[in-house]
Amino acid sequence: MVPAVRSAFPIALIAVFALNACSKGEADGRPAFPVVAKVNEQEIQANELSSMLAHGAPPGMEQGAALEQLIDQELMVQRARERRLDRDPRVLQSFEAAQREILARAYLEQVTGQTEPPSDAQIAGFYAAHPELFAQRRIYSLQELEISLPVERFAELHRMTERAGGLQGVMDWLARERIPFELANAVKPAEQLPLESLKGFARMKDGQMVLTATETGALLVQLASSRLQPLDEASARPMIERYLVNERKVALAKAEVERLRDAARIEYPAAPGRPATGSAPQTASRAVTPTVSE
Repeated sequence: MVPAVRSAFPIALIAVFALNACSKGEADGRPAFPVVAKVNEQEIQANELSSMLAHGAPPGMEQGAALEQLIDQELMVQRARERRLDRDPRVLQSFEAAQREILARAYLEQVTGQTEPPSDAQIAGFYAAHPELFAQRRIYSLQELEISLPVERFAELHRMTERAGGLQGVMDWLARERIPFELANAVKPAEQLPLESLKGFARMKDGQMVLTATETGALLVQLASSRLQPLDEASARPMIERYLVNERKVALAKAEVERLRDAARIEYPAAPGRPATGSAPQTASRAVTPTVSE
């Protein structure tokens, strides 16, 4: 059983409901795994708790808290079955969707599971190519202003940011315009910043700001200060290995999805504004973003 965290109640209930039956094992009429709790005679076995801690619990969650969450879920599952919700068409559709996602993820994990580790030369090359991450690595103290505004006002905000003397000037303008915003302070090492924008941060001087558009408006970041804290190649090696291995897994997963699509006959039924086709259009670019575990 792979339940989700308590904050995602519907997904957690579906996962418990769908996978409960196949996660328990018996040997000679006895539980295959130690029983850690009983809920109205229904056993919760140690393998379920281990799976919860490995896949469904937030980082740092204690074993006791995870067990209590499993008990809560089991109580709800029992009541749901009493009300025959396991036969509700909407629930069955959710089961099918969850099963499809789990099987697809398992397949990609199997395909990418034998990824070879990077060589010493590749690790050294990555280290040399990214001094902002390693040899010139910095710890950044940032002030982040999350701004909620319509997209048509982004250009106006951009002009205001360029004229303002600093973050306080921008906040004063936002307050006058009644534009919602939230200010947060953060201290982040270089590796916690997006790799594609890290070179820009490395060139910034204290007090400088950078504005980027977001789905809900904009994010304005001011560099309050930074300090040099380099990593030598030996210390950086585990980080580089994880990054390069995961990069290869993503590339393998994308290639495998493309291979499967090319080998398959994919048909699109007629829909308003789109003619019926016998197979998937090959000229259109496809954005494939499979999920790969590190």
